[in-house]
Amino acid sequence: MDEPDYESLPPNAGLSVNMCAGALAGISEHAVMFPIDSIKTRMQVFATSPVAVYSGIGNAFTRISSTEGMRALWRGVWSVVLGAGPAHAVHFGTLEAVKEIMGGNEAGNQWLATSVAGASATTAADALMNPFDVIKQRMQVHQSEFRSVFTCARTVFHNEGLAAFYVSYPTTLAISIPFNSIQVTIYEQLKRVLNPSHKYSPSTHILAGAGAGAVAAALTTPLDVAKTMLQTRGTSLDPEIRNVSGMKEAFGIIWRKEGLKGFGRGLTPRVLTTMPSTALCWLSYEFFKAAIRTD
Repeated sequence: MDEPDYESLPPNAGLSVNMCAGALAGISEHAVMFPIDSIKTRMQVFATSPVAVYSGIGNAFTRISSTEGMRALWRGVWSVVLGAGPAHAVHFGTLEAVKEIMGGNEAGNQWLATSVAGASATTAADALMNPFDVIKQRMQVHQSEFRSVFTCARTVFHNEGLAAFYVSYPTTLAISIPFNSIQVTIYEQLKRVLNPSHKYSPSTHILAGAGAGAVAAALTTPLDVAKTMLQTRGTSLDPEIRNVSGMKEAFGIIWRKEGLKGFGRGLTPRVLTTMPSTALCWLSYEFFKAAIRTD
């Protein structure tokens, strides 16, 4: 059989194809990069014990693996596996639908359409993913009491109520909307520059995805530090952090404790996580989208 012509495939493959490809891409992205994400979470937590304070990625990896075992770096992975599939299905389904409606698949620089599509996609996806993200981070912190996703969810709900799963949602949107608007816009522009012929090119998806992810991750790290504080507040021994109720309060605590430096906590692992994960996500998405609709 002849290999399908990537250029002949329609820009919008249909909602079911986009959602299925997005789900597979999301699971691939999060599962592969999960250990680095665990290190990022630990570095962002304002720990009271010096044992839980890490000077860098290498230091964190060595200490965690030697004192807790390598499995500790994968603790909570099932939370993102369970959440990432449906959330990314919603994300990419919304992304392609809005982009198509706004003319983002037409020739030329459609930065407004791609930005709005990215913002719309993340608003819908984060509403579904936020509780899973809270569970994941509760399981990632130093000396976490949880080993089961369902036990963690049940305990958090019993002790803190439903609000605990969504206290960080406004902050998550404050991160995700600019992150995805920046990421999708840069990705589309880099893809046009690197692959003007629009032929199927895995290297283009990797390079464009990595570049877009790096820029978006670096610019939104301060918000990510605040989000981590809100999502892990129930594990903190610091009364001020334990009772933090919103993004503004979190920013105030970060500023008082460490000043400007505090907003850069976890910058390196965040960028190092996001670059390959975004590259993998776009590569997987473009591959699965092409594969599914040409079977």
